[in-house]
Amino acid sequence: MSLNTFGAVMSFAADIFRRSADFYRTAASKARDPKLRESLQGLQKEAEKHEALMEQIRRENVSEMILEPVSGLAAEGYRTIPQLRENEVDADFLQAAVDLETGQQKFFAQASAKVCLPEAARAFRKISDKKKTNLDCLLSLKIG
Repeated sequence: MSLNTFGAVMSFAADIFRRSADFYRTAASKARDPKLRESLQGLQKEAEKHEALMEQIRRENVSEMILEPVSGLAAEGYRTIPQLRENEVDADFLQAAVDLETGQQKFFAQASAKVCLPEAARAFRKISDKKKTNLDCLLSLKIG
């Protein structure tokens, strides 16, 4: 799926966060390690907040920017939300969260350079930076 308009990019970004929040909610409910559970719950709340921000930016700019062309972005490679299986352990949840944050960091870094609306580009850069911080926190967790 090509993300060739500003509206498509914003809808895709909101969907990423909606699906991520669902993943983090489920993973947190199954995680045994208290620090991992707390981290996953924090990521869930952050995803919910960012979903609302994407919807707000899209709504506020719907009239003039929604069809503004964007080139060089495709949904493939960014949409992957891990599927949780019944027998997963904390290390699996942690790895899935690292993979998810890594993919999102890459998407928002690339998207910030592609969207023409300064407010959206700024929000994407901030989200990309936050994803880097999240990765550092996740990678510092000692599970086991």
